[in-house]
Amino acid sequence: MAELMVNIDHIATLREARGIHYPDPVYAAGVAEMAGASGIIVHLREDRRHIKDRDVRILRDVVKTKLNLEMAATPEMVKIACDLKPDMITLVPEKRKELTTEGGLDVVKFSDKLKKAIEEVRKKGIKVSLFVDPVEAQIKMAHKLGAHMIEIHTGAYSNAASEKVREREFAKVINAARLGKELDLGVNAGHGLHYHNVKEIAAIKEIDELSIGHSIIARAVFAGLDRAIRDMIELMKQ
Repeated sequence: MAELMVNIDHIATLREARGIHYPDPVYAAGVAEMAGASGIIVHLREDRRHIKDRDVRILRDVVKTKLNLEMAATPEMVKIACDLKPDMITLVPEKRKELTTEGGLDVVKFSDKLKKAIEEVRKKGIKVSLFVDPVEAQIKMAHKLGAHMIEIHTGAYSNAASEKVREREFAKVINAARLGKELDLGVNAGHGLHYHNVKEIAAIKEIDELSIGHSIIARAVFAGLDRAIRDMIELMKQ
């Protein structure tokens, strides 16, 4: 069964809306772990719009499961990762004006840049995941560059405008997960997953973990964070 890694970026988004010290993403990480999360995800963006450097430093000290640092493959972020030594990093594309990550990395196009970043981080004993669209060429290149795992971008599946499109995108996710395992990669998936579409993705046996944030934090407004996480895990078990 796929396990659940919880992205707590939007706890920090709420904090930054007022520019104050609460709600604290570090506290949220503790709640998530006690509720059964297999890991904690934070995206330290170049513009620091939500998660801050101080957050990741404290999280590195207190997270007991594993800390997954999402980041762009820039020299600044690579240095931070090498100094911080999270359990794993996930390299993602990043645009200043986007509301959230809009698609997978073009691993083929930026292979030289990504290879250098991957090599530097691997030297520190940090596992590397690449956030990729469910495209064969991208997954094969991720393997060639030395990534330990991939995270399949499920945005097209999650945002499908019709059942026909959803089925087509679901098939792409299945094929991508199978290819990842054939290449001996760890396989994660995420983006846009919520309480009404997670069961189908969680049932793909090749997927090790799902990365979910926004829908959990949104539900937590009404149900509380602990309950929201336990509800998501229960759906994944089903």
